[in-house]
Amino acid sequence: MSVRETGVAMVTSVRMAPPLLMVLLMIHGVSSADWGVSYSPSHICALKDSSVIMSCTYTYPTGHQIEKVFWTKTLVKHNVEPPDLSEDPEFSQRLQYLGDKQQICSIRLSHVTLKDSHMYYFRFITDKDRWIGDPGVTLTVTDLQVESPERVTEGDSVRLTCKSSCTLTDRATFIWYRNSQPLTERRDRNNELLLQSVRREDAGRYSCAVHGHNHISPAVQLNVTYPPRNVSVSIIQSGQIWTGYSVTLICSSDSNPPALNFSWFKENESSAVGSGQSFSALQSGRFYCQAHNQHGSQRSDAVTVNVKGRAAHILYSF
Repeated sequence: MSVRETGVAMVTSVRMAPPLLMVLLMIHGVSSADWGVSYSPSHICALKDSSVIMSCTYTYPTGHQIEKVFWTKTLVKHNVEPPDLSEDPEFSQRLQYLGDKQQICSIRLSHVTLKDSHMYYFRFITDKDRWIGDPGVTLTVTDLQVESPERVTEGDSVRLTCKSSCTLTDRATFIWYRNSQPLTERRDRNNELLLQSVRREDAGRYSCAVHGHNHISPAVQLNVTYPPRNVSVSIIQSGQIWTGYSVTLICSSDSNPPALNFSWFKENESSAVGSGQSFSALQSGRFYCQAHNQHGSQRSDAVTVNVKGRAAHILYSF
């Protein structure tokens, strides 16, 4: 309810006055129905660093002249006049009065911060009285946060959500970024990004924003795990290998998490001939490796090792 400071005393005197005096007072416009401040909307949810318009209208009895209008965050207490926001260093450069001294009392507040979350009141003073619009308009300022699973497996369906602490008053179109680059494919639904059958290429740091605003959420890492792929064997030595000298083979793979278990096989033999990422041999043959992690395994193509003469034994390197 809006408050005119002299209203309580006037109402009390009206109750005690004779009927004729009451009628005269009503005619002269002291009814509180003639005073008011209206905010539309009365609750605003705004994005950090955006500009907010608090729409406002006010009424007062005829015969009054407006002397001063201003906005404040404080109600009147102990007959102390509340501070004018336009004189507050935290607001003076960001606040613009869009109203007049007749009926409109709207303001624009620019570059809002989380600290600006508060209830705001319009105050006006006439040559005969003063009024404050209570309750005021509630402003809630929010930032954006990406909510996503920390780790997913290739092939899963993944949903990322761009969250705010309140529902934005203005209709919002969300924009998504991966590794600071905007996602050109449009796969968002409201404030959600749905990744169907996620791929390893989808891994990265995701952030979100609202179209037309500068504020971007902190990035969140999406880690996509997958079994070994592109497993291959490389030979360290080149040229002819003589009996008694070893040739070292290295097994490489693309996997997440990295493959830690490797098995070595010689073609046409069923049992493994070694383990570890590297393998040393002193005999000729075609060898391949198999890389393992918790999501699966894959074998490489075989490579040919030629040793001149007869090898006496095989050495394994781990």
